[in-house]
Amino acid sequence: MSYVSHSDADIRAMLATIGAKSLDDLFADIAPALRSPDLALVPPERSEWDTVRLVSGLAGKNMPLACFAGAGVYDHWIPATVDHMLRRSEFYTAYTPYQPEVSQGTLQVIYEFQTMTCELAGMDVANASMYDGASACAEAAIMAGGVKKGRRDVLLAHTVHPHFHRVAETYLASTGRKVLSAPRNTDGTLDLAAARPLLATASCLVVQQPNFLGVIEDLDACAKLAHEAGALLVVAFNPIAMGLLQRPGDVGADIAVAEGQPLGIPMSFGGPALGLMAAKHEFIRLMPGRIAGLAEDHDGRRGYVLTLQTREQHIRREKATSNICTNQALMALAATVYCATMGKQGLRGVAEASTVNAHEVYDRVTKIPGYAPLCPGGAFFNEFAVTTPKPAAEIIRRAADKGILPGVALDRFATPMEHASALLIAVTEKRTAEEVDLLVETLKQA
Repeated sequence: MSYVSHSDADIRAMLATIGAKSLDDLFADIAPALRSPDLALVPPERSEWDTVRLVSGLAGKNMPLACFAGAGVYDHWIPATVDHMLRRSEFYTAYTPYQPEVSQGTLQVIYEFQTMTCELAGMDVANASMYDGASACAEAAIMAGGVKKGRRDVLLAHTVHPHFHRVAETYLASTGRKVLSAPRNTDGTLDLAAARPLLATASCLVVQQPNFLGVIEDLDACAKLAHEAGALLVVAFNPIAMGLLQRPGDVGADIAVAEGQPLGIPMSFGGPALGLMAAKHEFIRLMPGRIAGLAEDHDGRRGYVLTLQTREQHIRREKATSNICTNQALMALAATVYCATMGKQGLRGVAEASTVNAHEVYDRVTKIPGYAPLCPGGAFFNEFAVTTPKPAAEIIRRAADKGILPGVALDRFATPMEHASALLIAVTEKRTAEEVDLLVETLKQA
């Protein structure tokens, strides 16, 4: 976004309008000793050109890496239309639609975003986005407790992302509810037999599709297990994977959440991201945040409105479903433009290419001496875990010198999933044959 400074004439006109003689008048209420502190800048101030040259030099030290890391954030191709729309001033400078009558463009985007979220999840209703996948999952757990009032606990499959576990524990810490964890089978799927008794006190069962280790869960069996126990099923899904796999709503999920970063949002060192949430229509009044709707005015003209705002800023605090104060409108715009640009066939194409690439890498990596599947026999989408002959973190450090990021070391997650010699490898449609060859050769050398 370009920056155009005010001219001297602009400044004089603005000062005259507010009745001030100079810029110093604007700071008259601030004690003189606080107005111009010595910042002791090191290095000292620079001209614009010197600053550009300095920053460009620093940026030039960055090494581009072929990225095989995932674990919730993925390196997908982003069409140029996404960034073009995102940087239009009417979207880029907007905050949130506190005044709906002057935010029709933003509200229309949110309305379309909700529609696409429902289509991706196979659900009835969606809200106007959440901060990220982890907070959306935690909000879904709280929402399930509102539906199943007699049940205090929440059961998460062990293979739900560790960050989702941590955020859910934080959200529920002050509510008296417990976050329980159900173990996995050797193939990486949820151990249904072990989960059954844990559901006796749980309002919901939370599973991830594909799960954190990349394995595809049997959602039909998970739904049957949860519903027979009187609990809701919450599915945290990968939106790209929905181009090939069953959607949460197709198997009877009650609430679906997702990390929306794969939908046209850069990896950006981990953020900002986007949370998706959708549910059955019967739970709409328990959903957190906002829901945008379509209405007509007295003259029959179409208008977009905030239909539901179940937040403490708008209703009685004790009735609020969440105190979440905003939505990721700019990121929701990116996801909406991405989905509109790709279309259903494009999304399926991305999913297919990622799957084909991932299975080729899997076949080659697991044939290297010292490497073996962490979850043998588990079906996977575009991500899989392997045990390694040396600590995975050491392999990653050495691979960086060769221009490759081979995956994510699982021992960085402080959960029972820790494994010092395990690497989680993700493959997307962007990875080339040359990059795959480099990955395989790098792992062989390790």
